[in-house]
Order: sequence, then structure tokens, then C-alpha cells
Amino acid sequence: MEERLYDLIFICMPATPEEEITRLIGVLEQAVADKGARLEKIEKWGARKMAYRVSKQREGYYVYMALRSGQGEVIKELERRLRVADPVIKYMTVRLDEEIKRQQKLVGRRERRAKRRPRKPAGASAAPGAGSTQGTGTVPGAGPGAPASAPAAPAALPDEQTPPTS
Repeated sequence: MEERLYDLIFICMPATPEEEITRLIGVLEQAVADKGARLEKIEKWGARKMAYRVSKQREGYYVYMALRSGQGEVIKELERRLRVADPVIKYMTVRLDEEIKRQQKLVGRRERRAKRRPRKPAGASAAPGAGSTQGTGTVPGAGPGAPASAPAAPAALPDEQTPPTS
């Protein structure tokens, strides 16, 4: 079975001592090792303001973990441990490899579509009206090679007004 990539973020109460958060991270690391998964990264983001209240709290201590696993049992175990941990007020696990696969599939589709679609020559788009059939009509009664319209007559000039002479 292929390895899956997960992001796990959990939020602890803001008043939780640093030692207790470190101990909780150690318990989670041990659970990951027991299940045969790998921790890629652990980051303590610290106390941050939350977008909305969670358990009557406006702030929380954020911890981020990135891990790889070939089985979903690891995630179930981590979420179970986070659920029963007193300092944890919220957690979320996101499977990233599905999103990466989806993005790669979209890129492949775009490339195949681009190969099917003929490319326009660079000079054709620069010339206005090139390749266009608009305005190629003929004047009635004119021959087949006649221009679309007769040349315009020069615009009438206003009468020159001369100042009165005295």
C-alpha cells in the first residue's frame, strides 16, 4: 500500500504549561512510532488568536504535525488520544495526498487539451482583422476583386469666414 501524507493541527488551552504540551507531543510521537508511521515535521506555532470562540476561549496554543503513513489506523489512534487529552480543545487531520493527486490530474488534463488544440501563429494575432471575414463584403455592381467600400469623399470644409474690412 502506498504511503499517505497527513497534516494534523491541534489547539490546546492558552493557559496550558509548555511542559504539558511537550509531554502530549511526546505521547503522539510514540503512538506514531508504534504504528509504523513517520513524523515529517513538528512545529509549535504558539499562542494565537482564533477566528471564533472555541470552548469559551478566544486564544489557543497551536501545534502542527506532518506525517506519512501507509494505514489509517495511525490517524484513528492520534485522534482518539487528542479527543481524551484535557488541554486539547480542537484538532483537525487533513489527508494531503488526495489533493496532490487531484492537482496532478488537472495539470495532465490541461496538457492533453493543449496538445489537441492547434496553436495560432504569433503573427496572426498581431495584425488587426487578419483571418477575419468581417468587412470583406463587396459593393453591389462591382467586380469580384473590388474593395469592400468606395473611397470616401473628402469631408466638406466649412466656409471660410473673412473678417470684415473697414
